[in-house]
Amino acid sequence: MLTYILRRLAYGLLVMVLVVTTITGIIFLAPVDPAQLTFGQRSDASTVKAKTAELGLDQPLCVQLFRYLADISPLSVLSQTPDNQRKYSFIPLFSTGDNEALVLKSPYLRESYQSGRPVAEILAEAIPNTALLAGIAMLLATILGILFGVLAALRPHTVWDHLISVLSVFGYSLPSYVAAMMLALIFGYALGDWTGLDIQGSLFVLDDFGDWELRWRNIVLPAIALGMRPVALITQLTRSAMLDVLSQDFVRTATAKGLPPRRVVVRHALRNALNPIVSAVSGWFAALLTGAFFVENVFNFKGLGSATITALLNFDIPVVLGCVLFTALTFVVVNLISDLLYGWLDPRVVL
Repeated sequence: MLTYILRRLAYGLLVMVLVVTTITGIIFLAPVDPAQLTFGQRSDASTVKAKTAELGLDQPLCVQLFRYLADISPLSVLSQTPDNQRKYSFIPLFSTGDNEALVLKSPYLRESYQSGRPVAEILAEAIPNTALLAGIAMLLATILGILFGVLAALRPHTVWDHLISVLSVFGYSLPSYVAAMMLALIFGYALGDWTGLDIQGSLFVLDDFGDWELRWRNIVLPAIALGMRPVALITQLTRSAMLDVLSQDFVRTATAKGLPPRRVVVRHALRNALNPIVSAVSGWFAALLTGAFFVENVFNFKGLGSATITALLNFDIPVVLGCVLFTALTFVVVNLISDLLYGWLDPRVVL
């Protein structure tokens, strides 16, 4: 089991390195000068050149990539200076000579080219909003998907079954950003006076007095738009699993013993049909964290997606890399947990 865990950790680390390498190569090879964007079009050549050298953008791509990997690595060789201590918050492990040491440090995601703020601070503000949005969307999708799937399985080949199946196919084939625009136009614009929902808005907005106000209603439409596709998938999975379980002998035995239909469905059938649903929910939650990019952009919801798109438009390389790194890390961690659960449930997997 230990060998299996170490192997999965090595695969995850390899994926992270490949993601950083690929994205870094794409960004740094793009025909855009981040230093020029930092100062605007009126900056002189000497100022841009000095800023380029300060940001390290005058170095070869391999050097820039190596330095970035060293910054985000928890282990590195650094000079023990006050500036490095402030930047990396490291703990010296042992000296390597010339005031250098192998240190244990927190990952340093650098600072934004546009605002000068630490990328970790920007992510700390954006990630909770996206996580809350994805969590509510996944909770809504799980409840409705299981409910619709059970109803369809209990009445197979009826009008309800066909209607739920058609709606599931429609919901799964509809892109999230299209659903977001439709919901914004219908419930935020056309029916806004009746629903009380805004066409755009974040979780925290400034009121008339300049204070930050929490508006929960602004998360309703983004959560529905983001949860439409997983609702369709969970509905189909629940229906298929329930139809298979309901045909099993132990369900017929429970029914023959005279147990109430609700108890047979909930305690016996549904409980044994939840395995594929749990796997789908864990995988989709990671996908929703990243799939919120376009939905957040439609509703102007300030989260990880909004921060990433803004950074891309401004060619703010550290912020883009930080957002991509978090996205990749989320998928790696979720997949690692799933692999470990599979290995625990089925020991044959680890062989």
